[in-house]
Amino acid sequence: MQYRKTAIIASSCFILIGLISFALRGSANFGIDFTGGTLVRYKFSEVVQTGDVRNWLEEIGLSKATIQSYDNGKGILIKTPGETRKEVENIINNKFASLNPIVEEEVTIGPVVGRLLKKQALLAMTFALIGILLYIGWRFEFTFGFAAVICIFHDVLFTVGIFSLTRKEISLSVIAALLTIVGYSLNDTIVVFDRIRENLKFQHKHRNIPEIINTSINQTLSRTIITAGTTLLPVLALLFLGGPVIKDFAFALAIGILIGTYSSIYIASPLLIVMRKNLKVR
Repeated sequence: MQYRKTAIIASSCFILIGLISFALRGSANFGIDFTGGTLVRYKFSEVVQTGDVRNWLEEIGLSKATIQSYDNGKGILIKTPGETRKEVENIINNKFASLNPIVEEEVTIGPVVGRLLKKQALLAMTFALIGILLYIGWRFEFTFGFAAVICIFHDVLFTVGIFSLTRKEISLSVIAALLTIVGYSLNDTIVVFDRIRENLKFQHKHRNIPEIINTSINQTLSRTIITAGTTLLPVLALLFLGGPVIKDFAFALAIGILIGTYSSIYIASPLLIVMRKNLKVR
């Protein structure tokens, strides 16, 4: 707990940078699930230059297309505003026919559906956080519940900030990962909080709160490290071996597991100290 101020300042600075990046990027933060448009992934027998693809698309008026390569240049992701699947398909099949283009993924979503999905995603996150606050407030006490919710906000904002800074898009699969992170972080935090609560009952007259929290964290540290490590292994397998379709989902989970483990020790517990001190809770 002697490093709690440093951890809180560092986390606050990073989240602020992430939020600034998110605000500057605007709609570019979101995938077609939320903005609407067409996304197509093509796999070729040889390496394809993204500049060549861009030049051909510009000739048919798709200058706003986003083009990314993957799989060492043999895969191309094309994202365009509007329903332009036919136009993209014609260009690829005509200009790159000798490279045997194969469609790996194809998605078209209208703008109305995109706005609806964005609204539903925000509602899902909001209701999840409200439910968590109510549960922990009832299960423990208000100070524990409030600290846990702030910790979850920290984890979600931290992950979203990393996505923005690395120029990755938020899709429905990433929202699913964020909700998974909420559950994972909560589970880790509750384990630590439960031990803190037990130790507070029997030690608060003889030791101060930071000492009690340090003891509680040490008592649960091996469990925390083992749980995080074994959870991270399959997520890393998905990240490096799962292919481009599931890569962003696995990336969000990997970041969430690491940040969730860190925050249960260096964010949730220090917030508990601050709240109990300010509210004069024994």
